[in-house]
Amino acid sequence: MSAGEKAKAKAEQAKGAVKREAGRAVGNERKTAEGRGEKAKGDLRSAKEKAKDAFRR
Repeated sequence: MSAGEKAKAKAEQAKGAVKREAGRAVGNERKTAEGRGEKAKGDLRSAKEKAKDAFRR
């Protein structure tokens, strides 16, 4: 996995987790949903890069 893409994936995962927990803490369902979405996007980016690495070998 390229270092840049790996960093983007981790950043999205972290940002989504923080936003989700902040939304939960204040009872804001919209922020909670946005956080879940961003974390899922980061998870998918990470999975894509791992799959690319698997096919390179």
